[in-house]
Amino acid sequence: MAALKGYGLCSVDSALQFPCPKRFNGYKRRSSKWVSPKAAVVPNFHLPMRSLEVKNRTNTDDIKALRVITAIKTPYLPDGRFDLEAYDDLVNIQIQNGAAGVIVGGTTGEGQLMSWDEHIMLIGHTVNCFGGSIKVIGNTGSNSTREAIHATEQGFAVGMHAALHINPYYGKTSIEGLIAHFQSVLHMGPTIIYNVPGRTGQDIPPRAIFKLSQNPNLAGVKECVGNKRVEEYTENGVVVWSGNDDECHDSRWDYGATGVISVTSNLVPGLMRKLMFEGRNSSLNSKLLPLMAWLFHEPNPIGVNTALAQLGVSRPVFRLPYVPLPLSKRLEFVKLVKEIGREHFVGEKDVQALDDDDFILIARY
Repeated sequence: MAALKGYGLCSVDSALQFPCPKRFNGYKRRSSKWVSPKAAVVPNFHLPMRSLEVKNRTNTDDIKALRVITAIKTPYLPDGRFDLEAYDDLVNIQIQNGAAGVIVGGTTGEGQLMSWDEHIMLIGHTVNCFGGSIKVIGNTGSNSTREAIHATEQGFAVGMHAALHINPYYGKTSIEGLIAHFQSVLHMGPTIIYNVPGRTGQDIPPRAIFKLSQNPNLAGVKECVGNKRVEEYTENGVVVWSGNDDECHDSRWDYGATGVISVTSNLVPGLMRKLMFEGRNSSLNSKLLPLMAWLFHEPNPIGVNTALAQLGVSRPVFRLPYVPLPLSKRLEFVKLVKEIGREHFVGEKDVQALDDDDFILIARY
């Protein structure tokens, strides 16, 4: 039996022979042994799924100029589906109070609890309704490079202005792997890299960011390590947003940060804008620090979810594993609102200390 071109003959026994590829699944056939080739990353093996229409493009410099970006909360209906009516109100409040961008489906927006269908739908909905008034930055990052590529292609296809990307968490990789992961998505459009070692378990070191900054699509870094790291970047021409609300005032005015990607701005967007735009204001910063401490008493987004329910702007519905703050902390929030001034907070209803029975916890959604 003649061998096919490019194939050798594999024998099971003398009575049976069949064509066998000389290279199969990445392995070379040398004599009778299989030898693994050296590992290699093939860049841009697939053609990019992208649109070149002008309407679907955003200049990276437009993203670099944003000062207040709100990591927007995702509210829910009693059955756990998105409450788009409440969501639209929240985004409109951000626009009215001067926020320049929103992160859709980030940690605060509970992207980690969404299916990718939900995630891309919410990005598309936000662009469709508000894309002309505020920059929409979709959290399309993942610890899987394959998923990050797919979600980012879809996010830009539905019109998001920029992508937010985290480094691979839990299944951590090397520094070279981090760089390769981010390079796999950077070519698609404006990108913010998010460094939050407290959640990922791995710091993105400056040498990785400096390498990635050679790509013109890198808008900047959301940095949670601290202000010394912020300063290191800003002194080297890398745009930075503080990822820590309690440090953002000093980041902006003492260390050169462009602004903040904020959780607190879900509650007091006007005051956060003032903090970023109107010069050094230690008095206002000190006034807001107790609220920021309250918000992060438990892991985000537990605090902001509890607060927005108490302000009456979202239903008291939680997707598990998140549960509301205990009654003592809910009473503390009522006091904080009165001290800062109800007029500075979102919504129009009186702040309430909700009872435990007022909350709905959803395990399947």
